[in-house]
Amino acid sequence: MPEGHVYILGSETGTLYTGVTSDFDKRLWEHRNGIKSTFATKYGCKRVLLHEEFTDIRSAISREKEIKGWTRAKKLALIAQTNPEFKDLCPQHHWQMLPPQQAIADQK
Repeated sequence: MPEGHVYILGSETGTLYTGVTSDFDKRLWEHRNGIKSTFATKYGCKRVLLHEEFTDIRSAISREKEIKGWTRAKKLALIAQTNPEFKDLCPQHHWQMLPPQQAIADQK
């Protein structure tokens, strides 16, 4: 089972966000439901354009740092290699809000 995930999210206006996490499902839910005040939330980055899995979190962190150092053009080229139509790779994944009690419990 992967222990690290690197992902690139995109907004409707073309903003890109690169992130890393050990729990992709939880982090995507947080992004899509605006749980934390982050760059991705501020700019509406909710579409998964790229997702890479790693056997350890350190490798994922290194990859995230590598990608974050790239130009926008290089990031777009990377996405185009595996997702040439720039479709949301998780179109129906975590768009609904959890009941408030569960969302609060998940943050603890």
